[in-house]
Amino acid sequence: MKEKISNKIYSKYSRELIRKKMLLLGIDEYDKTINFLNLRLITSIIIFFMIIYLVDWGYVLGPITVLLYYFFLPKIVLDNKIIERRHKLEYEALYFFEILSLSLESGNNLYNAIKVTSDNIDSELSMEFRKMLEDIKYGKSFDESLLSLKERIPSDTINNIILNIRESNLFGNNILDTLVNQLDYLREVKVLEAKAQISKIPLKISVVSVILFIPIILLLILGPVLINYLS
Repeated sequence: MKEKISNKIYSKYSRELIRKKMLLLGIDEYDKTINFLNLRLITSIIIFFMIIYLVDWGYVLGPITVLLYYFFLPKIVLDNKIIERRHKLEYEALYFFEILSLSLESGNNLYNAIKVTSDNIDSELSMEFRKMLEDIKYGKSFDESLLSLKERIPSDTINNIILNIRESNLFGNNILDTLVNQLDYLREVKVLEAKAQISKIPLKISVVSVILFIPIILLLILGPVLINYLS
């Protein structure tokens, strides 16, 4: 009943768009998507009537404000969380895939290597791989479960590794060589990010210096003038 009503209120494009964003946050329940759409619709109506009631030009500002709020709310709320989750998963990826490669080197097949790695690492990325293994247990093929996993990961870097794992499983390629190359790439990315952060430090220090020291310098210069004027 709830699904039928939501299908009439919201277009298929809107439902799929929000659902994909929810998946990238690790939330794949259909109800969560509908709840977000309902919340956006209800708050938009409330904002519209509040602007009409409180603002003189409410009939003009109300529709404009509500349209901006309605279309940009997913970007403000969901997209920022997706970016945060992407950074978190990429931070966890290096350690996870290093352990996975060691597990493969010890003689485990791909399925067992993923199981051993995800069971022994407590992270959000390992939780996603455990969910992938659960999908296999409940009837999905290995390839289908990897595709579902890819839909829940907002990082292109990690998705490239998942794609390589999928190709290795389908065509029998050597996954170890691929993982080693991907791990080298992840390390390079970490080094570049660290260098970028270091390069921003002088700029941050300059901004702080301007904010803190210029008022003090102005006070020292203008202080005697102000004292003479007041006296």
